[in-house]
Amino acid sequence: VFSSVTCVLNMSVFKDQFVLEDLIQELKKKSRALRFGPLQSNGHISVQGSFPAIQLLRDFLLLKAKSLSEKDKREENKFHRRPGRRLQQHRLTTQTSNSVHDAGGERQVVVLDTDIYHYMKFLFPRIFLVNDDVVISDVADGDITMVYIERAGSRSDAGQVFRVKKKIENQSLELHDALRKERICYEELTTSEKRKYTWACESLKPHFPHVLVIPYDTHIDIIGKPAEIFEFMKEVSN
Repeated sequence: VFSSVTCVLNMSVFKDQFVLEDLIQELKKKSRALRFGPLQSNGHISVQGSFPAIQLLRDFLLLKAKSLSEKDKREENKFHRRPGRRLQQHRLTTQTSNSVHDAGGERQVVVLDTDIYHYMKFLFPRIFLVNDDVVISDVADGDITMVYIERAGSRSDAGQVFRVKKKIENQSLELHDALRKERICYEELTTSEKRKYTWACESLKPHFPHVLVIPYDTHIDIIGKPAEIFEFMKEVSN
């Protein structure tokens, strides 16, 4: 068993998208159990801590890099309405699903596609309703959301935390293969057209209880099963 591990991260891959010093500060806040060395001029930085904590940090950075790559592809292929796509789910391997022990007790982490997380909270809110012995929190970072499940009471045990984690993972797996997303972009729309699309989506929501509509300043995301999304978008177009 490794009680402590030291590794060297190459952060230079993020230098075009982030100020590396700011990104390091963000990592320190997310991974308080780890100790970070000084950032070198070549983008390398040493990190020391428990093996599970190092694994979680590694997977968070890999997912962050992947989300940036997908964002770049979307920027290259912008158009008014994007066809439905399968939602991407970022899953932890069995290794990175290991418990992470810290001063506050045992903690489990699940990394989800943000769209799937929103849909789970919309249609399956009971999954996130737990007793006083378990606390669930989340940290969203663009396309991914990290869900933390932690012990909160003296009566809670690792089994409770693990069971909650498995429920979230199992539900997200089912949704991963079932959901699609349509996006209505505002880029080329007039103010009047934006209002019409917003009104149409809001008025249709009661008729499509399993379709999630998320309005943003620049677009509207519509998430659900393919057949329902197709009917919803057909009604919007009408």
